[in-house]
Amino acid sequence: MTVTSKIKNLTGPGHTDRFGIGGTDLGVTVAAPAGRLVSVFGDTFDKPGVGGPGWRSPVVLFGDPASARSGIVWTAAAGSTDYAQQVLAYEHGSVINGYTVTTILPTDIITIGEEMYLHVMVCEGLGNVHWTELHHSSDNGQTWRPTGATWPGDDHDGLFQIMTCERGEDGYVYVFSTGFQRDKGLMLQRVPAEQFAEPAAWQTWGYRDGAWAWGNPPSVVLAGKFGELCLRRIEGRWLLALFDAGNYRIDVFSLDSPTANFSDAQRQTLIHGTSWDDEDHTQGRVAQPYGGYLVPGSTLQDLHLIVSQWNTTTNWPYRAMQFHANITT
Repeated sequence: MTVTSKIKNLTGPGHTDRFGIGGTDLGVTVAAPAGRLVSVFGDTFDKPGVGGPGWRSPVVLFGDPASARSGIVWTAAAGSTDYAQQVLAYEHGSVINGYTVTTILPTDIITIGEEMYLHVMVCEGLGNVHWTELHHSSDNGQTWRPTGATWPGDDHDGLFQIMTCERGEDGYVYVFSTGFQRDKGLMLQRVPAEQFAEPAAWQTWGYRDGAWAWGNPPSVVLAGKFGELCLRRIEGRWLLALFDAGNYRIDVFSLDSPTANFSDAQRQTLIHGTSWDDEDHTQGRVAQPYGGYLVPGSTLQDLHLIVSQWNTTTNWPYRAMQFHANITT
């Protein structure tokens, strides 16, 4: 049995007050070209909890890479030295392209050469995705601009809303994705790294005429009911962490390659969803968890992940936390 224990709270009182962040979630993290950690958070508020002043999304915090395995220490925020600004230009509740947009939520970021790319969902309420789009940064995550790449919310029957991506040694970026309704399985795509912002260059992985192949119509590669995803290469393994809504937990798969058969892969539970009365963060038991983003600098023996928690009854806790586990056993 894999035992996961909490390192620290990453956001909330005593952790992100100086950036005007009381309540926030998500926190998908990568290393920037210059080496610092770049963490992107979702709906963010000045005060602890959900609601109130200072609503913005997404926001970006920068972390010291030397602190990645001891508990990320924040060094700065995008947009200001003392207040984490919303990094995309829009107003909550505004009408864009004929659609009401209440919030824009991050799903993953990737560093390709000197550029960083951020994939986001343009939403009207949770689970209702109008479209998704890519933004890029040439200054290590400080500012973000649209690439022009967009996908409709119903792309591939709604299986391309939440996504995660990682670059392979073959020059391709591999992308797992699912819907934002937490009722769908996973699909797989790939794209040449130099064409990441060109939707026409993306290829789907599918089963047809008795064989799996690139360019076939997409097939579900893992059935289930999934939410947030995080694909990263660590020590020669392709690790896919995911929020398994159907089983109320966060699991990690260890794959030989992105096209490996999931039924043959090692699967371990990192976070067990539980009730508020039965929480034990020393044993990876978390009430109302989601997210589960792997932290740069992790090893298989010391795997770190960022987990969100939102008490939807009281609206606090609403925060991101750091956990670690040994998945070699």
